[in-house]
Amino acid sequence: QVQLVEAGGGLVQAGGSLRLSCAASGRTFGHYAMGWFRQVPGKEREFVAAISRHSGMTYYAEFVKGRFTISRDNARNTVYLQMNSLRPEDTAIYYCAASSSSAGDMRYTGSDYWGQGAQVTVSS
Repeated sequence: QVQLVEAGGGLVQAGGSLRLSCAASGRTFGHYAMGWFRQVPGKEREFVAAISRHSGMTYYAEFVKGRFTISRDNARNTVYLQMNSLRPEDTAIYYCAASSSSAGDMRYTGSDYWGQGAQVTVSS
């Protein structure tokens, strides 16, 4: 069992930056690919970014490429999402995810574990 707790959401103006963090419980953090998804009310949850177990591979949705960066610190059991050049359409609840599948597969299969979500609001 993995428990995930997000932090760092909030309100920011368009063009600004935020960094989300996600702390994972347990001593098996390095066994999981980690990712971020987001969801807007009334829409399906969508993939944002994923990172492999030892940070060798990263994957991004097209709409965040060049603006968002995912990273992880296995010593701290934490994954991060640095979000730059934020746009109003980035407004959503952002969910941290841990998967026993590969980071690449997370784009299509979702995740085994989810955090509670962090609200990100970008004003125009």
